[in-house]
Amino acid sequence: MPKLIFLVSEDWYFVSHRLHLATRAIAEGFEVKVCTRQGEQAHRITSVGATVIPFTQERRGLNPFSLLREAWNLSKIYRREKPDLVHHVALRSVVVGEIAAWIACIGGRVSAITGFGHLFTDQARPTMARRIVEWVLPLLLLRSLVIVQNQDDAATLKAMGVKADQIRIIAGSGVDTMHFAPLPRAPGSPLVMLASRMLWDKGVGEFVDAARQLTDTGARFVLVGRVDDGNPSYISEQQLRDWVNEGIVEWWGQRSDMVSCLNEADIICLPSYREGLPKSLLEAMSCGKPCITTNVTGCRDAVRDQDNGLLVPARDAAELRTAVKKMLADPAMRERMGTRGRQRALEEFGLQRISNLTFDVYSQLISKRHNIRV
Repeated sequence: MPKLIFLVSEDWYFVSHRLHLATRAIAEGFEVKVCTRQGEQAHRITSVGATVIPFTQERRGLNPFSLLREAWNLSKIYRREKPDLVHHVALRSVVVGEIAAWIACIGGRVSAITGFGHLFTDQARPTMARRIVEWVLPLLLLRSLVIVQNQDDAATLKAMGVKADQIRIIAGSGVDTMHFAPLPRAPGSPLVMLASRMLWDKGVGEFVDAARQLTDTGARFVLVGRVDDGNPSYISEQQLRDWVNEGIVEWWGQRSDMVSCLNEADIICLPSYREGLPKSLLEAMSCGKPCITTNVTGCRDAVRDQDNGLLVPARDAAELRTAVKKMLADPAMRERMGTRGRQRALEEFGLQRISNLTFDVYSQLISKRHNIRV
């Protein structure tokens, strides 16, 4: 029985984005273990038959001493478990996991870079940490197959020196189109929603600024998502409550019923500065919602301008305001774009398609070592 170990920073993120892979792997004969911070969602992982190995990573910064300490601790787990395949998810886990895999001499390695985060948000002003990542990453990835979610990130890796034949483009983590489906919208005021973690890099500030200028439309503006104080770009709960008290937006916090939540909206906004491929937009599209997002890496891969939504420049509250106002004034546009988004979700981003592409990557690595087919 081949053994697969995932490395993911947070258990809730694994449940949201990768649990379907663990479920399928177990069904196909893998022993699956997940190295992650053990929190409130760990039971969801064990419920499908996987084992959780508690492993804590720092969320802030790329301090080399912290990275090396985490990698050494992880290498002990890898040496003990002797996995046939490791799957590292997100940039920090990729760095830590690849160092650990080198130390432990693990052959089958998949590194999924789900976006380059705040380090690469400002392309014009590269930081020292970003320069170090650009230098080190190609060395760490020499023996890995690398999954990215869009063409821009593939080009970024190639520019760093990662070989093209190592890179696989898989469009996000997939969306359950049976679960995320359109539901009838109750009558009421138009509702414009931003659903994400509450981070400045998600464009929450621009969304609030646009909402402040659109009070005459009669629309409600709603933020849905949790405060993520482990992220350098987090927005404080006090700031969110100040906006609510000012009467600009509503903040619904973290919601577990995202299907019904998204279906309350008329428009979904994500004015993000950079993404891999944002799951919140894919879920909104699957629910038949028109989307307004930014013309940046990842976002423009989900939303095509004038097709299933509108694209605006990043960090531009005025253009965002104009796009929202335009869409609010045109119900036929919203209907047409929502229908097209649902079609694209079904054709391009369904869980089965994404799962098949990921297991093709696994197969390339596992079959070489065990002469078996996944």
